[in-house]
Amino acid sequence: MVIEWSNLVAFTLLALVIIVIPGPSVLYSIGRALAWGKRAAIISVLGNAAGVGVQILAVALGLGALVIAIPPLFFALKLGGAIIILLLALQAILSRKSHTRVDKVRTQPRHSRLFVESIGVGITNAKTIVFFVATMPAFVTPNGTSVVWQMLLLGLIFTIIGITSDSVWALAAGFARDWFAQSESRLVAVRAGGGVALAGLGLYMLYDALVL
Repeated sequence: MVIEWSNLVAFTLLALVIIVIPGPSVLYSIGRALAWGKRAAIISVLGNAAGVGVQILAVALGLGALVIAIPPLFFALKLGGAIIILLLALQAILSRKSHTRVDKVRTQPRHSRLFVESIGVGITNAKTIVFFVATMPAFVTPNGTSVVWQMLLLGLIFTIIGITSDSVWALAAGFARDWFAQSESRLVAVRAGGGVALAGLGLYMLYDALVL
């Protein structure tokens, strides 16, 4: 056995509690769904998960603890995440009137761009890297199996739960957006709402970086 079942179950339950309760990744998914629709939101969820996967790999290799231990690096990570979210919010708000049913194909961002942007959001999520550094070492089993592989397994469990939860929230917001999309004026309003949601998240992250 790679890791003890008791540790595996305990970490899974902890991950469920952390993920299911709406947090930054949920707000990000909802904001993207309101701004660009269900497909774009799911792509954003997958990109965010890929970014978090980079964090998981870094923590498993011992780099995550190093980032947290060096205040300037950790500050840069938190500040970078806030700036990325605020830029995405500004993009959604400024382009709210250009995305109508008539010019939908022309104005929607490329899927590759959405994915890459979301990778950046995932990598700069300071909350998740702190969670991984604080919890994953406590759930590994000193049984001769590589600690790195055990942490990667725990990270995979976290990622699967995260993708599932964020996708549910994104799809729910996307379906609500579809109703608003029946009217151009309502669509403009909901696009702006998505931008405001992202802006709120970005401002909180900026406050967390500069004050907390």
